[in-house]
Amino acid sequence: MANLIRRDPFREMLSWNRALERMLDNVYDTGEYAYGEPMSLCMPMDMVEKPDEFVVKANVAGIDADNIEITYTDNNLTIKGEVRDEREEGEEGHYHLRERRFGTFSRTISLPGTVDVEKIQAETENGILQIHLPKKEEVKPRRIEVKGASKSKVIEGKSKNK
Repeated sequence: MANLIRRDPFREMLSWNRALERMLDNVYDTGEYAYGEPMSLCMPMDMVEKPDEFVVKANVAGIDADNIEITYTDNNLTIKGEVRDEREEGEEGHYHLRERRFGTFSRTISLPGTVDVEKIQAETENGILQIHLPKKEEVKPRRIEVKGASKSKVIEGKSKNK
C-alpha cells in the first residue's frame, strides 16, 4: 500500500519564504559571490545641492586616487575605479575570514541642474572622495525686484532649464 502524504500549504509557503530569504541574503551578503557571479563593489555616496554648486561625497577608503576615473557627460556623473587584490603570488597562508572585496566598480548619478564642466574639482581626504560641481550662472537663483505703486517687494526665484 502506498504512503499518503498530506498536503500542507503552510509548509509550502514557509519553504518559499526560506528560499526567498536565502536569495536576498545572497544579494546583500558581504561575501564575494552571489549566484556564482562576483558581486560588484558598492560605493555609498551623498549628493548635496548648495546655492552655487553640487557636492558629491563618496566612500573610497583603500582605493588609490590613481585608480579612480571621474567623467561628466549630459548631466550624468560617473565614478569608476578598481580595488586591487592584495594577495601576492606565492603568498603563504589560509584565510579564515575574507570580507573585503576587490575588483572594479562603477556608479552613475544624474544631476538635476547644469554644471560648469570647466570648473569641476575632485579631491580625496581620509577615504572620502569629494567632487565639487559648480552650477552655471544661468542656473543660480537670482533676485527679481517687483515695483509697485506704494513700495517695492523682492521675490527670490530660480530659473529652470528645460
